[in-house]
Amino acid sequence: MPDRHDSTLVTRFWVEQGTLLIDLGARRRILSSAPRGGGLKRARFILNHQVPANPIMAQVRSAKSIWYDPARYLGRLARRIGVDHRCVALMTAVSLDQLVTLREERDGLWVEGFFTVGVSNAVRAGEPVVSPDGGKVWLGAGTINIILVTNARLSSSAMVGAVQVATESKTAVLLAKGVPSWTKRPGATGTGTDAVVVACGNDLTLRYSGTHTPSGAMIGRLVSRGVQEGLLRSSRWNHRAAGKKPV
Repeated sequence: MPDRHDSTLVTRFWVEQGTLLIDLGARRRILSSAPRGGGLKRARFILNHQVPANPIMAQVRSAKSIWYDPARYLGRLARRIGVDHRCVALMTAVSLDQLVTLREERDGLWVEGFFTVGVSNAVRAGEPVVSPDGGKVWLGAGTINIILVTNARLSSSAMVGAVQVATESKTAVLLAKGVPSWTKRPGATGTGTDAVVVACGNDLTLRYSGTHTPSGAMIGRLVSRGVQEGLLRSSRWNHRAAGKKPV
């Protein structure tokens, strides 16, 4: 059955069973690098699910095996929660208590952002993915998940442009804050497990969304604020957690 046309995009979101659920009200065009539903597709629900800090390194084989197919795991999660399994879904080890939500609106255009920020897995693009001795390196829990929702009808190229602007803005914050790579060298540009989601509506049509456009500028500002606030919350969270450890 074809999707019901709905030109009004109104988002609802809540946290349930360790999962941020974003309901777009109807199936919308979404472009993402998500482990489930990645690429260009139509979906109603976007999920950001909190997982253990190091699930793949679990000692119990039966518990370990479920993490080797994140897409299937997230599909089962969606069914368990009771949402359409044809969703876009992400994973994060960042506590959802650190979730940042922001919105910016101007001249009938709005963009909402949902951010979970961790940088213990930070890396500079182009760095090696193995240790000097050739062994695999576990970089720890740390992912920057960025979910953007706009009421604009973005062309396919504008959706790609939105991802580009979001990535540039994220990287600019990391460089400005001096976040180091896992190699301890300065200049991290992201983490090894970052994901970006862009969902759009059916209102004003935009062919472009680069940094020279109003929509691109809005996305850049929103992501910059979201990542900065996420870094601050992550720092505070880690400080409190460290304070609880036995001396």
